[in-house]
Amino acid sequence: MNLFRQKSTCDQLADHLRQEIINRTLTGAMPGIKQLVQTLGVSSSALTVAMQQLEHEGLIVNQGDRRKRLIVPYKGPTVASLRVGILLYDESSALRYDTMTLSHELTKAGHTVVFASKNMVELGMDVKRISLHVNATDVDAWVILAGSRQVLEWFTTQAKPAFALYGRSNNLSLASMTIGKTPVISDLVQKLSAMGHNRIVLLVREERRKPQLGSLEQFFLNELEANGIQTGSYNIPDWEDSPEGLQKVINALLKHTPPTAIIIGDASLFHATQMHLARRGVLAPDHISLICTDVEHSFIWNRPKIAHIQWNYSPIIRRITQWAQNTAHGKQDRKESHQKASLFEGDTIGPAK
Repeated sequence: MNLFRQKSTCDQLADHLRQEIINRTLTGAMPGIKQLVQTLGVSSSALTVAMQQLEHEGLIVNQGDRRKRLIVPYKGPTVASLRVGILLYDESSALRYDTMTLSHELTKAGHTVVFASKNMVELGMDVKRISLHVNATDVDAWVILAGSRQVLEWFTTQAKPAFALYGRSNNLSLASMTIGKTPVISDLVQKLSAMGHNRIVLLVREERRKPQLGSLEQFFLNELEANGIQTGSYNIPDWEDSPEGLQKVINALLKHTPPTAIIIGDASLFHATQMHLARRGVLAPDHISLICTDVEHSFIWNRPKIAHIQWNYSPIIRRITQWAQNTAHGKQDRKESHQKASLFEGDTIGPAK
């Protein structure tokens, strides 16, 4: 995986202005520095550097002091572009490596990325509230990050194209990308069972539990049964989706039949669970095994190393960029795509205590 390199403000400005010239949104003479500073909300020094970069590329010509720069007519083809809205799962989703890389690559391909001002968790995962917010946002197409079944079903009824990333999109008439986690879950349950674990809990958000269990969650229960572990509500507990609700369900689990292993559905939940357990004096892997079914770039900084499911982001970013290009050119694209995953064992898995 290539490391994400954050661009400077000057480079981002140059990218933006270059694309405006290529798309022929800007023609004739460039607006003055003062006007661009007000329009783009950037510093004059950063804008001057970006202008110099475009001059070096031959896209604009400096005519001297107090004269506007001339735009050199672009000879290449006009790039079909979209305003792509990204509907985030929660606030932390904006900082994910895949989200930032996706935004960068879509922009690089000539599209304008617009992040919805509110995320789905902030809107209570309520379809009505989300639909009102989506319809009030001026975009041509949507990328939905980890949408619930109800939310994605609503998007299938809309005229604007949409792409479901990581959500419960199975068998929906929607372009999508899911991660093939079931083989990894199967191997993980077998591994834990062989190490003596028979009290294994999966903590997932409400949209993975309701209105019925997601396919991965049901597969998890089936794998427990296949390994001789009787299942029930204990293995996928119901809880209120809030920090207080998470702490409450963890306390309840520890009080009666403490789990020997907890598999956690996303990185934010993992960090919150690990911290609360540590406050209770429960550490991984000394007292409990902890595994995350999600991946976060910051995991590389954790010691002990976090056991988690991992996958390659590059094919995902390419697929969404291809979908955007197809959509921009008027091609209907509702292909379901899948990305293989693997288990990074890390240091938070150990024998049952």
